[in-house]
Amino acid sequence: MGGRRGERRRGRARREGPRQAAPLHRARDPGDPVTTLPDDRGRFGDYGGRFVPETLIPALDELEAAWRAARGDEVFQRELDDLLRRFAGRPTPLGDARRLSADAGGCRVVLKREDLCHTGAHKINNTLGQVLLARRMGKKRIIAETGAGQHGVATATAAALFGLPCEVYMGALDVERQALNVFRMQLLGARVVPVESGSRTLKDAMNEAIRAWVTNVRDTHYIIGSVAGPHPYPAMVRDFQAVIGDEARAQVQELCGRLPDAVVACVGGGSNAMGIFSAFVSDPGVKLVGVEAAGRGLASGEHGASLTKGRPGVLHGSRSYVLQTPEGQIAEAHSISAGLDYPGVGPELAYLKDEGRLTVTSATDAEALEALQYLARTEGIIPALESAHAVAAALPLARELGPGGLLMVNVSGRGDKDVEQVRRALAALAAPPGRKAKPKAARPARRSAR
Repeated sequence: MGGRRGERRRGRARREGPRQAAPLHRARDPGDPVTTLPDDRGRFGDYGGRFVPETLIPALDELEAAWRAARGDEVFQRELDDLLRRFAGRPTPLGDARRLSADAGGCRVVLKREDLCHTGAHKINNTLGQVLLARRMGKKRIIAETGAGQHGVATATAAALFGLPCEVYMGALDVERQALNVFRMQLLGARVVPVESGSRTLKDAMNEAIRAWVTNVRDTHYIIGSVAGPHPYPAMVRDFQAVIGDEARAQVQELCGRLPDAVVACVGGGSNAMGIFSAFVSDPGVKLVGVEAAGRGLASGEHGASLTKGRPGVLHGSRSYVLQTPEGQIAEAHSISAGLDYPGVGPELAYLKDEGRLTVTSATDAEALEALQYLARTEGIIPALESAHAVAAALPLARELGPGGLLMVNVSGRGDKDVEQVRRALAALAAPPGRKAKPKAARPARRSAR
């Protein structure tokens, strides 16, 4: 979806001169904007905007108008708040990771437990908000893309709650490695469409979902699952996910008496990261750490580290850091985590990186697997593979902060969906060199002697 006609029509493709950095965050009341960005053209500095076909401009204008009106509508905000509390299970707890803290040499590590949300991840915060908006706009059908399947499950859940038909596009490779979530979506009444094109992962699922939206734009709402895509999606999804940070900020001050020294979150497209970072971005004493997927190693080229290894470009209607080939084509991403297997990143995270406000690191597939096992065995929590990347970066950072330090980690989802994939990956690692691990055959039942 690289067409730029909509951007040109509004004069948005024009390069702009240097600008003063806008304040990033302010104290707010419920329903108020989370930050002063993006500007009125959907820009976060040099990133964001709308690079879309003309046919989508009216739909995006309609969505932006509905979103802005809903932010100031007390009835909408009360209904969303009620759904988040009574249906999604908010607020999610913030608690101490005591054994992890001990291993880190005394730095206090606290976990924001988005894995305890209904459907198993933070994604439900956004889908409930967007389905309410779809109903407000009179839309009759919901479509979505998904990688790990959590956004697909959350979308199917919200659509079922409101009695709307739902179609979810999912890369065929992700369909294979996330079979449990595919069944959950189908159980919720959604139609899952495997996408066989390209790398058969999240990028390709998003391409197909956008194509489907273009041809059914009058009666269909497209729920993007991350802080990516054309304006207003990056800001709108961030605002729906800001409940994570709003809760965490209040909780950490109640639990620990102060703000954390650092907040860590995994970064694919970036919705869980922007959700928790949004409450701390104006606090210079709080380090924001985004953990990307290093895959098989940054030097291998097989990774999903767009902020680390990408360069500015346009993907899915927005300008941000994008993994590209030397010729400027979109490169294939890789991660053991389907939710981080994406060659782009939300434009606000790109802006925060350039401003020096976001520290970017990464974790390999092997490090994420190790972190998943570590958290399971020390804290009794099986995190999603996405969240395991954040956990992998947390332990060395906690050791660096040392005694008296305070580190917050966002556990964006639970690992039920990943257990079979993790089992296979660990079996492969344990297999002798040159041999593929095979699952043990079931032992035949012993016949009765009688």
